[in-house]
Amino acid sequence: MTEANLRLLDGGMGRELQRIGAPFRQPEWSALALIEAPEFVLQAHRAFIAAGARIVTTNSYAVVPFHIGEERFAAQGRSLAERSGHLARQAASESVEPVTVAGSLPPALGSYRPDLFDHQRSVEIHRELIAGLQGQVDVWLAETQSSIAEVRAVVEALGADPKPLWLSFTLLDETGAPPRLRSGESVADAVRVAIELGAKTVLFNCSQPEVMAAALAEAQRVDQHLGQTLELGVYANAFPPVSTQAKANSTLLEIRADLDPESYLRWSRSWVAAGASIVGGCCGIGPEHIAQLHKHLLPQEEEAGA
Repeated sequence: MTEANLRLLDGGMGRELQRIGAPFRQPEWSALALIEAPEFVLQAHRAFIAAGARIVTTNSYAVVPFHIGEERFAAQGRSLAERSGHLARQAASESVEPVTVAGSLPPALGSYRPDLFDHQRSVEIHRELIAGLQGQVDVWLAETQSSIAEVRAVVEALGADPKPLWLSFTLLDETGAPPRLRSGESVADAVRVAIELGAKTVLFNCSQPEVMAAALAEAQRVDQHLGQTLELGVYANAFPPVSTQAKANSTLLEIRADLDPESYLRWSRSWVAAGASIVGGCCGIGPEHIAQLHKHLLPQEEEAGA
């Protein structure tokens, strides 16, 4: 993959909202600003676009009962998803450069917790989100998916929707071993299923930078073996390793001090060299990181705009 073909995704919305002073707490996470102060969500989208992101993700990740409660989700889930889509679309439409809006479809029943999965309930939750986001997004991004079962539920909820499907898996924070989803399933199996389900793009997100290159290599191996042409991407987080026993979003995890923009750029270069054509950031990766990638990985775009 050459840097000329690279597209930059935005960074972690939740921590950026917290940083700029938006209402922010557990369990609502990034949904709280969407509910109480949506102008902060628009501000965050604009900041990532100004930094160089050309793909922005709707702030619908926490619009699930796990975060906002069953009662509020039943009453407002669809309208909040719609609001998140409108805000992302507004920010994208303001840009002089084309910006893709990715509709975030999160793990419906808790991040990093494949053990909490329930197929029918996941399908129901995703159908509400999809109904709200419909008409505002260019692609569907099922992100932070911990298991193959989770992505199957997303695809069932989408039905025959024609928009491109992007599937993004979160990995066990283990180095020196074959890359695995947080369910323990292999990346190879996940990529095979992604192709079977019609995904156009496979990404890896919300895991440490250290485990991403191995996942990319495995994805490329499967893609080539099956004669496919998947687009691959990475957006890592800035968390320390997360225990498999951790309760989903039970606390605000610390942010690593060693993942400053320059360090994240070095990791990103390795992912581009390994075949990633989409690079961005997840939790703890802000506009300053994306700006560094834009400056050093996209020199042609920078010169054109100078």
